[in-house]
Amino acid sequence: MLAMKPCKDGSQSFSMSRSIQGFSIIELMTILAIAGVLLSIGIPSFISMIQNYKLTTTTNALFASVNLARSEAIHRGVRVDLTPVGDGSSWTQGWQVFVDGNNNQRPDSGELVIFTHPAIDPDMRIAASFTDSKVEYVAFNGTGRTQTNANSQTSQSGNWRLDIGTQSRKVVINFLGRPRVCNPIKEPATC
Repeated sequence: MLAMKPCKDGSQSFSMSRSIQGFSIIELMTILAIAGVLLSIGIPSFISMIQNYKLTTTTNALFASVNLARSEAIHRGVRVDLTPVGDGSSWTQGWQVFVDGNNNQRPDSGELVIFTHPAIDPDMRIAASFTDSKVEYVAFNGTGRTQTNANSQTSQSGNWRLDIGTQSRKVVINFLGRPRVCNPIKEPATC
């Protein structure tokens, strides 16, 4: 705003005066409504992104553990197992890779534990489905092939299905012992 101001010598000068104004209540309510709409659109996408990150991380960790068990069995020339931690009934409590000298799917004293993965996110579910489903395990022999407890010449094949929210992945092991990851929602015919 322009205003005239008298000077000491009697002349006048122009000066700028500032008036400070805030938002009106209508402007403030409009801004809050726009922010609310943007948040309601963005939060579900953010939750989905976080779930995808958790699923990808856990799937990659399980896949890496399968490859570790297989490579250690080949390297050492002995049976190496991948089993759930604890009582052996739930993969969500974590898993372990160890040299199973007595073929009981439990790391006993004197058996080398190579790797242990901690419990996963409580929102995540893991379901295992293998040819020998009496006990939750995958065993690799010294040639890198899977084997069952019933017969070292019978292969153990199957998969783990990992789910969180509406997203899903599978870690599949074929009869040769080679793992792969697939998406059962996007590839239902081949997964």
